[in-house]
Amino acid sequence: MNAYIFPGQGAQFSGMGLDLYENSPLAQELFEQANEILGFSITDIMFEGSAEDLKETKVTQPAIFLHSVILAKTLGESFKPDMVAGHSLGEFSALVANGSLNFEDGLKLVSQRALAMQKACELQPSTMAAVLGLDDDIVENICASTEGVVVAANYNCPGQLVISGEVEAINKACETLKAEGARRALVLPVGGAFHSPLMEPAREELAAAIENTTFSKPNCPIYQNVTASAVTDASAIKANLISQLTAPVRWTQSVQQMITDGATLFTEVGPGKVLQGLVKKINRDAQTESATFEANS
Repeated sequence: MNAYIFPGQGAQFSGMGLDLYENSPLAQELFEQANEILGFSITDIMFEGSAEDLKETKVTQPAIFLHSVILAKTLGESFKPDMVAGHSLGEFSALVANGSLNFEDGLKLVSQRALAMQKACELQPSTMAAVLGLDDDIVENICASTEGVVVAANYNCPGQLVISGEVEAINKACETLKAEGARRALVLPVGGAFHSPLMEPAREELAAAIENTTFSKPNCPIYQNVTASAVTDASAIKANLISQLTAPVRWTQSVQQMITDGATLFTEVGPGKVLQGLVKKINRDAQTESATFEANS
């Protein structure tokens, strides 16, 4: 069974999507439509902008979404997912890919999500840190016993967990984690505590937008970050998508469940190869590949 997986924030690079734009009339049409929907030329920033330009949240999230979704749409007949999943932001790309959301609604929600998250980040100094080399339960226990807001946010693969919360609490937790034997506990260059209770203002804002958006029955199950299990019911998909902003990304558990349910090949659709690396660390026997663009589609 073929599982298609979609990357999240951090996969962006300068020049992303230019090959699609130049070689596919369909891609060109969708990129131009995106510029109109967003009200600014995101293609200029994607194709010619610097790494710094692409780092801005209101740009990063729609850019990765567009690269992933438009690539999926140019794959033509070869795009036949049996199941899909996306890491954080990538969940929106996955929902367009499996027919739950249309292109326009997906892009609007991603744009609203980016702006809402940016606003939440500005309300309180907060950050995230990568923790390597400790079991999940040790990290969870240290987070729970640290004063202030600090929680497990991204279960990326065994021995790699990202924590999220208030700056002071993250720094304290990192000290304790290192003392407990973490190979690394490194504060990340991000401007906010994604997938933590500090994203509650963004969750509330996005909830209203998601509730007012039509979701269709998907063509295949999506394994959502919040539950790490197959979901096909539109109302459940919506509820999980709303919870996602303040809940952890259970990527390890999602990939394990997809393999249990029959996934034999994981195809990453979008910029970079980060997810393929994580899948291999979760199960070294799993087969992975990048989606490749077919010209003249």
